[in-house]
Amino acid sequence: MKVLKFGGTSVGSAQNIVKTLQIIKGKAEQQRLVVAVSAMGGVTDLLLNAGRQAAAKNEVFRTILTEIENKHFDAIRELLPITDQTSILSHCKRSLNSLETLLEGCFLLGEMTRRTSDSIVAYGELLSSFIVSKALKQEMPDSMLQDSRELIVTNHHFGHAAVDFALTNKLIREFFNQHQHRVTIVPGFIAATPDGQTTTLGRGGSDYTAAIFAAALHATDLEIWTDVNGMFTANPKIVKQAKSIEKITYEEAMELSHFGAKVLYPPTIQPVLNKKIPIWIKNTFEPEAVGTYISNESSKNDNPIKGISHIDNIALITLEGSGMIGVAGSSKRLFEVLSLIQVNVIFITQASSEHSICVGVLESDAVQAKPAIDQAFELEINQQKINPCLVESGLCIVAVVGEQMKNHQGISGKMFSALGNNNVNIRAIAQGASERNISIVIDKKDVVKALNTLHEKFFEDNSKQLNLFVMGVGNVGRIFLNQLQQQQPYLLSQYKLNLRVIGLANSQKMVFDEEGIDLKNWQEKLLTEQPLDYDQFIDTVNDFNLRNSIFIDITASETVATLYERLLEHNIAVVTCNKIACASAYGNYLRLKSLSRKFNAPFLFETNVGAGLPIIDTLKNMVASGDKIHEIQAVLSGSLNFIFNHYDGSVPFAEIVHQASVEGYTEPDPSIDLSGVDVMRKILILVRESGYIMELSDIENNSFLPDACLQTKTPEDFLASLEAHEQHFKSLALEAREQHNKLKYVATFKDGRAAVGLVAIEQDHPFYNLQGKDNIVLFYTDRYVEQPLLIKGAGAGAAVTASGIFADVIRIGNV
Repeated sequence: MKVLKFGGTSVGSAQNIVKTLQIIKGKAEQQRLVVAVSAMGGVTDLLLNAGRQAAAKNEVFRTILTEIENKHFDAIRELLPITDQTSILSHCKRSLNSLETLLEGCFLLGEMTRRTSDSIVAYGELLSSFIVSKALKQEMPDSMLQDSRELIVTNHHFGHAAVDFALTNKLIREFFNQHQHRVTIVPGFIAATPDGQTTTLGRGGSDYTAAIFAAALHATDLEIWTDVNGMFTANPKIVKQAKSIEKITYEEAMELSHFGAKVLYPPTIQPVLNKKIPIWIKNTFEPEAVGTYISNESSKNDNPIKGISHIDNIALITLEGSGMIGVAGSSKRLFEVLSLIQVNVIFITQASSEHSICVGVLESDAVQAKPAIDQAFELEINQQKINPCLVESGLCIVAVVGEQMKNHQGISGKMFSALGNNNVNIRAIAQGASERNISIVIDKKDVVKALNTLHEKFFEDNSKQLNLFVMGVGNVGRIFLNQLQQQQPYLLSQYKLNLRVIGLANSQKMVFDEEGIDLKNWQEKLLTEQPLDYDQFIDTVNDFNLRNSIFIDITASETVATLYERLLEHNIAVVTCNKIACASAYGNYLRLKSLSRKFNAPFLFETNVGAGLPIIDTLKNMVASGDKIHEIQAVLSGSLNFIFNHYDGSVPFAEIVHQASVEGYTEPDPSIDLSGVDVMRKILILVRESGYIMELSDIENNSFLPDACLQTKTPEDFLASLEAHEQHFKSLALEAREQHNKLKYVATFKDGRAAVGLVAIEQDHPFYNLQGKDNIVLFYTDRYVEQPLLIKGAGAGAAVTASGIFADVIRIGNV
């Protein structure tokens, strides 16, 4: 004997019922079957809603009843020959008339008791099992329909009745000894009291019905047919990378189902566990798929974790006070109160000091639990020995489950570390002595991030998904995205980094796609999307709350630089080539660094100085290792080095500046470079990273520009002013050439003072032969006294800047 159960989607339409019948016929060729059938998909919710509306005296229940009728009648007309439809439609109509009478009663009385509710929702399974049995009878005459209420006996706990297994097993065995049909269809979910009143076994109870029959009949297998390929390592609707679990133990399946794996109703396992009857979870729509096999056999899989599950809408109830310490029976009184008001405790944790005890319940139950607990401990509360119980809502439970967890060290550490790195705050922790389950309570808003983070940690071969939000897709931004698209496969295969761009913005538009923007056509998509709103962009980044989120600023915007604080506070990493934030007021610079540490959100700005050169990273490592910086000499402007390497007076100075701007070596406004402000910001950042306190106003700026050039307002006016003062620049170049020197724009720091300015460099100086757009930095330190540490290379250009940004992103991924 084999027992099959088909869920609501499997019988949700005529087409789906046809697929179900094909599976039943194939299985029946091998052995006798008992087939438990759920209500058609969505019907139970419709029935409950109809009851609630009727009890609220809302006439809309009649419309819902018509919807239920049409759903069943449509299936009958599609499934069955016209010659057989009349009698079957008449039977269903009589049942629906009885249902209408019940609803009319609720309407007149203005209430729906649990007993009435059970009678109403029972019609879902009664109608679907009747239709399925009639359709099966057309092709398998040796089949019958049997009402489960005549075989499964329960107590009077309506809504979630407890089964009398001794009497139920006896009735089931006697019935099947007398009836030898090849297939017996039974409605799931429903049962009856000894006096014949209809009860239900709880939502999802059709699974339980099938398990009851399987255990009573010592079935060879119990097959649960649903609309997914078995149990998954996590909810596939939330975790796209979730995988089907091929084998799992009864205990593991029980833990996962209890903590929200809806593919299996938790009580289902208990009846078959002692009989060692294996359970198969299969997909009606992919019957050839392996599915999940549940038994008492442990899998040989090296991964000690079998799955990650969660329960939404949880409230934590905390009872605490010095009056609980050393007082026997406090916990008993608490749980007794909850038991009396029929509140199910899902989660328990207690401090070893006995000062407090915390339980997790459904939010809907917390409303009645608080006043009941406060009343039970009224005396102690009045004496201020115990505080009124505290209720925290908006929470959920996440559980990591695995039979072999007890044999592997460090599971908890990996779990908490992964969540901590993504700023997921853990409100409470519980772990059973069996070490089969580690449960935590977190904010509901963090559940998607938490599930994906844990799944990535335990199931995705140590791969790491980075979710990028890119602000600024000009010259550097475009090259960065091209580099990213080119390197995505390599980074995934070699570094286990899965980089996805979730948000993009230019100066006018922004676009988001939580599944990842296709980098092959991002430009076209950006053109059609919504106007840029900086606040909305940042709010969207924070609201997505994705794990390993990185905001990438490839602008020179002061407005964008002011947004970093809001991102870091939400555990969003920031990578930027924009120097404005780190060169802002020292207090703001310190605050950003502090927020980065506090919220474990990396703040990387390597490209602030030297584009792709490892200047800041090298400096950080020197300081961290105990070295002290005494002096810095540097050529930090690739654009100015390019300009003065090419300017000899034969071509106008303004033309050389314009060329540098076109080739991407200067800021969009070249006056920022030539005025010295850009270099001032760079030396300031190096000074601060060396451990010194300094403001931008403390740096001496020895400008080589005429005052008129500095007074211009636009890039166009600036270039025009350069043209007007060509003679000034010719004289600078001529004087240097006559002394066999070269002009370099140099930044220096020594004895607590910093300065920038144009310097005539002699032939024996390391700066003399600096070519093109290269940068060079000399660090004089405790360890580099006579010969400085020298870093040299290309310090400007879109490609090297983009690669520097890319390197910072990868650095975050490798943390």
